[in-house]
Formats: sequence, C-alpha cells, structure tokens
Amino acid sequence: MGPEAGLGSETHPHTPAAAGPVPEAEPELVRRWRSRGGELVELLTEVRERFGGVAAFRLGPAPTVLVTDPLAVQHVLARHPDRYVKRSHRARLLVGDGVLSATGEAWKRQRRLLQSQFTGTGMRRHEQRITEAARTTADRWAGYARSGQSFDVGREMRRFALDAIWRSLTGHALDDGTERELDAVATALPTLPSDTTEARDAVADELARIDAVARQAVEAARDGAAGPHDPGLLHVLTGAAAEHPQYTDRLVRAELVTLLAAGHETTATTLTWLYLLLDRHPAAREEALAAGPDGSPRRRQAVQALIHETLRLYPSAWILPRYATEDDTLAGYGVQAGSDILVCPYLTHRDPRLWAEPERFDPRRFVTPDGRPAQPGAYFPFGLGPRACLGLQFALRESTVLLEHLLPACTPSFSSTPTKTAYGFTVRPVGPTTATLAG
Repeated sequence: MGPEAGLGSETHPHTPAAAGPVPEAEPELVRRWRSRGGELVELLTEVRERFGGVAAFRLGPAPTVLVTDPLAVQHVLARHPDRYVKRSHRARLLVGDGVLSATGEAWKRQRRLLQSQFTGTGMRRHEQRITEAARTTADRWAGYARSGQSFDVGREMRRFALDAIWRSLTGHALDDGTERELDAVATALPTLPSDTTEARDAVADELARIDAVARQAVEAARDGAAGPHDPGLLHVLTGAAAEHPQYTDRLVRAELVTLLAAGHETTATTLTWLYLLLDRHPAAREEALAAGPDGSPRRRQAVQALIHETLRLYPSAWILPRYATEDDTLAGYGVQAGSDILVCPYLTHRDPRLWAEPERFDPRRFVTPDGRPAQPGAYFPFGLGPRACLGLQFALRESTVLLEHLLPACTPSFSSTPTKTAYGFTVRPVGPTTATLAG
C-alpha cells in the first residue's frame, strides 16, 4: 500500500477523484478465508497486517474498507459522521427503534433526551443504585466464600449488571422473577443470526418474554411506582411520551430494552474478561490493591486501569460498521459512495505500531506517563464521535464500584476457563467460567 506516513492526513482536499484507490486485498485471500470457514476477525487481521491501517477487500460487488489507523478512525467516526453513517443495527429485531439502532433525526431526538441522564447530574442520580447493586453482589460472594460453593463468574457479572441498570431504570432492585425473564436478553442478543427471518425465529420466545417485562415496567412507571431512591430512567421516558407524540408505547418499550441490553451485556462481558485476565496475571490485582488505601484516588485510578486495559484487549464494541454516503478522501485514498466501512477498535488496540507488546495484559499502560498512544483514535472501546456509547460513564462507574467491593475481599479460583472466543455483538468468552472463592 501507500506510505504509512500518509495515513489519516487531513491536508487532502475533499476531491476523491484526485486520490488513489484504497489498497485492496486480492480475491484469493478472501477465497482462502472462506474455504476454511474462518471468523471475520481472522480475515480483518490478515488484511490489516498485509495492507495497513486503511485497506479494502470484497465479500460482494461493493468494496468493504477496513479502518484501523487512528487518524482515519477519527476522520470516519468523529470528523465526518455525516459521510459515514450507521445503517440498521443487527440487533434491531430485539431493540426495535431504540437509540442503539435509530438513525437520522429520530436518533438525534432520542439521544438528546437520554444524554443528560448519563452525564453530570444525571450520573449522580445513579450512584446509590450502582452501589447497592455492588453490595448485593459482594454479599452473595461472601456467602460463596463461606460455603465453598462453586459459581459461574460470567453469570454473576450478568446478574450484577442487570441489577444495576434495572435499579437505574425503575428505581427498584432486580427480583429473581424479573431476572429470569431478563436473562433472555443476555442469551438472545449475543447470538442473533444475521438473517432477519432466522433471527426472528430464533428469539421469538425471548421477544415475547421481554415484551411482557417491558409492558409491566412501563405500566408501573406510569402509575407512579417510584423506587426507594426516587423515579428511575423509565419515568423520564414515560414523561417524554406525555409531551412528545413520537414516544409511543412501542418506542418507550424499544428504549427500555435497548438500555437493558446495551446497559448490561457489554459491562458483564468486560468484567468477565477482567477476572479471566486476573486469573492469568494475579500480580495485577495485588498491584491495584497496593496502589493506595481503600477509597483513595490512587486505588481508584489503579482499579480503573484494570478496566481500561481489559477494554483495550476486548473493547465493548469490537467492530463499528458504517456506510459511505458519498465519495470521500480518506487517508489520501479515494473511498467510493456505497462502500461498506468497518472501523475495528479490536485491531487498532492490538496494533504493535501503537502499543508496545499489544497482546500483553499490562494495566500500567493507563497509569504510567506516555504508557499509551496520545491519539484519540488509538483507544476507543466505546466508539468515538457523536455515536459513541451513550452509557460510557455509567459502564465505567459500575465496573469501578463493583471491583472496589470485590477485589479486596477475595479472588475467584477457576476450575476451568474458556478456550474459545466469539466475535458477535461483543467479544465474549465461550464456555463456562466456573470458580470458587479464596480469600
């Protein structure tokens, strides 16, 4: 491909005709990948290694452009989101027209309503609810430690994340019955088939159960059933429905399921990976606890470094699809309107040109000066630009609070750990994560 120094340059005029074509992988590379039934991540890795931070390949008639270079990432996601748009989300069947899958003016309106609830004063309203969910989990783990009972770490992380977001949505703790119904979200979303008909058939029962929970929660919110710490986010949504005709029952349900799905799946997966990484690197836990006394800023910074390094290796959104609405010049190359764009945080975070020993788990990258690249597009586990994850602060806060409760007390000892990884809605470990607790 062209010289790496040219990647991401913003000096190029917006005249695609003057730019050369994006370096494209030969068809034989794609044929070999298909013949062995490889994961998409394998193809993307090979394309990036051979052709660099902006490269193309063809799975059909239109080119697919892979973007991993930090400045090119910023160009697509942050500087020109109007040229590179989000099309229908594969989870639309489950989350409907919620903010995760909405586009255009509808997305702007929905984002505006929810954004204030996840920043500043809005986030402070969630603090007590997150802390209570963390205490509930810590108490349960203390029981496991006393009894010696084995448990599944991944399931525990899902229970905590569901409890935290349910408290924030409704003002009430997650009861066992609701948890069983909402667990349908946890099982359906990561495994949705790409074919719409197949997906609908695969999750028909789960959709019915989720709809029933959503209806009951919406009715309770409309009846004024505030929780012990004032009304939750769902009251904001039902209030919007009273003022804005666009917020039909169907849209309120869609937003509720979106917040439940996006608000727990990514956090639960990150925390599961973190504990699997600490199992392989126990010194990292000790270093975090030794950074400062309980509740100190230094301890909190060290705990957050564990989270950030986990997110570097296993970002919440491992791939961000976009669609080029017009011809453009990207990193000095011409991108044609109609091209599919795949921005891939997973590969950017593992680029040896950006990160020293990128496959190594090293939380010190996030507490050491110059330990990580300075470019914003080099680390973006929640996306970048106007469509970055709405719940970024919520996810980081709940993960930090939970670890502050759990890390000092005990650590899981795994009887087995997953050997495979699934690259779907999130990057998740495949298989049970059974463990017991040791002090």
